[in-house]
Amino acid sequence: MTPKGVAPTGVKVIASNRRARHDYSILDTIECGLVLVGSEVKALRDAKVQLGDAYARVERGELWLHSMHIAAYEHASGFGAHTVDRPRKLLAHRKEIERLGARVAQEHLTLVPLSLYFKEGRAKVELALAKGRKSHDRRQDLAQRDANRDIERALKGYDRGA
Repeated sequence: MTPKGVAPTGVKVIASNRRARHDYSILDTIECGLVLVGSEVKALRDAKVQLGDAYARVERGELWLHSMHIAAYEHASGFGAHTVDRPRKLLAHRKEIERLGARVAQEHLTLVPLSLYFKEGRAKVELALAKGRKSHDRRQDLAQRDANRDIERALKGYDRGA
C-alpha cells in the first residue's frame, strides 16, 4: 500500500476527494473498476470530474456510484453524449461487494470515493468504507496532529544540539 497522497507507478490520478479524509474516519479501502461510456472516458482524460458529493451503494448485489459529476465532453453531442450525473456501476468481486454491503448495513458506515485514476489504461476508483466524524472528533484529531508535530520539532532540535 502506498502512503497517503502518493500515487503508485503507472497510475495517473484524475481527481481526489480531499474532503473525505476530513469528514470521515477511513476504516478500509478497495479498488474498483468503473463502467463508462466513450464520452465519459474522454471527459475523464481531460480531468472534468467532481467527486465532492459522490457516494456508493450496494443495490441488489451490485455496487453503484451516485452523484459523481462527469462534465459533458465538448466534441460529443447527441447520440455520443452521456448523462452527466447518472449512477455508474462499479466493478468488484462478488465476495467484496457482499462484505461491504454487510458492514455498511450492520455498522452504519458509508462508502465514499477517495480518488479516481487511470491504472494501465483503465479507470479505477479507490472506494473507502468510512464512518462519519463529529465536529469534536475533528478537533481532537487536529489537537493530536499538532501535538505530534510539536514532539517531532522537539526531537529534531534535540538531535541538532547533540
